Amino acid sequence: MPFSQGPHGLFACHCTPRNASAQPAFRSPSADALWQLINSPHPVVGAARHLGEALVNAGMVRAATLADALQLQHQERAQGVHRLIGQILIGGGALTQEQLRQVIAAWLGDYVVDPGQLHPDAAALALVPRQVAERESVLPLLARDDALVVLMVDPLDRLLLDELRFLTQRRLIALRAAPGTLAPAIAKAYAVHSGDSQNAALRSDAAMAGGAVRASAQELASTLEGSTPDGAAEATDVVNESDNTLVRLVNSLITEAIAQRASDIHIETEMPPQPVRIRLRVDGELRPYLELPARYRFALVARIKIMASMDISEHRKPQDGKIDFSRFGGPPVELRVVTVPTSRGLQDVVLRLLAGAKPLPLDGIGLSPANLESLRRVVQKSYGLVLVCGPTGCGKTTTLHSVISDINTTGRKIWTAEDPIEITQSGLRQVQMNPRIGWTFAAAMRTFLRADPDVIMIGEMRDEETARIAIEASLTGHLVLSTLHTNSAPESIARLLEIGLDPFNFSDSLLAILAQRLVRRLCTACRHAEPLDDARLDELAEQYLASTQDSGSAARAAQVARWRTSYADANGQLVTWRRVGCAQCEHDGYHGRLGIHELMLSDDTIRQHIRHRAPASEIRHSALATGMRTLRQDGIEKVLQGLTDMSEVLAATNL
Repeated sequence: MPFSQGPHGLFACHCTPRNASAQPAFRSPSADALWQLINSPHPVVGAARHLGEALVNAGMVRAATLADALQLQHQERAQGVHRLIGQILIGGGALTQEQLRQVIAAWLGDYVVDPGQLHPDAAALALVPRQVAERESVLPLLARDDALVVLMVDPLDRLLLDELRFLTQRRLIALRAAPGTLAPAIAKAYAVHSGDSQNAALRSDAAMAGGAVRASAQELASTLEGSTPDGAAEATDVVNESDNTLVRLVNSLITEAIAQRASDIHIETEMPPQPVRIRLRVDGELRPYLELPARYRFALVARIKIMASMDISEHRKPQDGKIDFSRFGGPPVELRVVTVPTSRGLQDVVLRLLAGAKPLPLDGIGLSPANLESLRRVVQKSYGLVLVCGPTGCGKTTTLHSVISDINTTGRKIWTAEDPIEITQSGLRQVQMNPRIGWTFAAAMRTFLRADPDVIMIGEMRDEETARIAIEASLTGHLVLSTLHTNSAPESIARLLEIGLDPFNFSDSLLAILAQRLVRRLCTACRHAEPLDDARLDELAEQYLASTQDSGSAARAAQVARWRTSYADANGQLVTWRRVGCAQCEHDGYHGRLGIHELMLSDDTIRQHIRHRAPASEIRHSALATGMRTLRQDGIEKVLQGLTDMSEVLAATNL
């Protein structure tokens, strides 16, 4: 019997006898034969007490040859020479190194199978999508009852086994594949079963197993609801029969969140009888999306933890992880996952969708023509410091990558330190931070300076050390870009001085600070125009000039005149737009978001303010005098252009 079960419960072949071919793999024309061998009585190799006995049982050496080798080993030890029995047999030509390795593997329960002549079952292939099989190097061989036999590179890969168990909802029997055999075997197996008739069989098997057939999250949620018997939410939290549906539901949930342009998925668990609530953040607003039976609250969280390679047994501490959704048959989207322990032993989960998309062009992020021209002029300089500031989620990283894409040429070496890497683009050397091992922004900055950079992007200035190194780098011939969590451009200067930066070095290095916010964009399919009368125009001009030193009636009239020149329609009328709602925007009135900006350029006056540690109010007045437009002013300009409405601007600029 060439196939056996070892002491660790895995199955594989015995090695080929010494006088035969050295291929140590099981070969069979059908998976049925493999299943019979798996269920055969225990073999002799795994039951051997010593390696020599295993070698004899496997037919690698004769008993007499082994006895001679043992006698030689005893004689050498008497002379102070210590050689293992395997080394003695190899030295004497009784067997090869490869044969010895295979016998030891079988003896210890770590077996090898060559899938070259195997014919996997269609039902087994249907349980594991081809994309997953090729990506993870897994070949499903056969499905019998509740068991699935698979070939893997490493049968002890716990994370992959957990994922396959969740995906297939089967008891796994994992076998080790012979080196170099899996890739061609996977390609051949799925190619053989790709015909029309076989595809129909696969789709049928997949439907029975809850596999590849796509269903919406709402439909799958209804299935879960219907599978919950009366009182089950209170009676048990163990999910058995609907596990596979739950796996498909999570995949559908993420897929639909991507399609709806959601930035976050919020999963909120409650004690029975309250359901599990799922909400999506779209265009900055949370929207109710789905409710699941309470009995799935633990299984749902566990499923997401498995996808994110988290510890599913840890319920008391928060955890962070990432999901590469392409590993589960979805589009190439990465999700940042955080679990938060809540009351009564429950956990909430928030998934941030990191699109992994290419950067937007610099002229496509909503900068006004004046700000766009000024920013492009600044970032063409060979050294200095450019900052983008604003609260979390306002698009700072997107703006930085748009700036970098504008200057990303073959003549520049650009290093980036990010946590996490949300946007990728060719030509950059992007580095992921890992504070747990001491790989921080400050450490990355020190390393970059030894790596001959032209441009350095730091994901965030979080501390004095990072900021100080960034300023030193900007003064020594490097263009440095970074972000800061402050409300406005003038306040960024005050914040950096407060954390201990030298004002003289800082003033010499600073080129510009761009503050930004995101507002919801009006749906162009249903927005409604409303003409502005003189009273409303005067009120709008007063809001526009509130941050300046001159907001009198003459200044307001002059501002309205400038607006008429720039934004009036053919009749000389200025209008604002209000949201209505239609099918295209899901009756919300908004579709997408755009940025409003405040760009402060450094000049002699600003540098003097920095050196004298002037308050933010003085810096703001000086910047306004030289042409800076505040966030609210930029927002009002976009209102008059019909891009957003005044309620969005006021909410975003409530400083």
